[in-house]
Amino acid sequence: MSRYEYERSAVIANADEPFYGIIMAAMRRADDYNLRRLIEAWPDVHTELEARYNAPGGRLQTDSREEQMQS
Repeated sequence: MSRYEYERSAVIANADEPFYGIIMAAMRRADDYNLRRLIEAWPDVHTELEARYNAPGGRLQTDSREEQMQS
């Protein structure tokens, strides 16, 4: 890893993004090796990421009414 990556991690951490959103973003960007490791650590997050990726607008039937109304 590089100093640049370390500095970017501080920016991401201070962006007030939700933890699981960051994990999903990492899964989207990961190479095959790192994706496997992320899935091993957070299998439920990956399951949801796949479901939302394949759902229209990322909306699931299990979402609350408010979540379904958000754009």
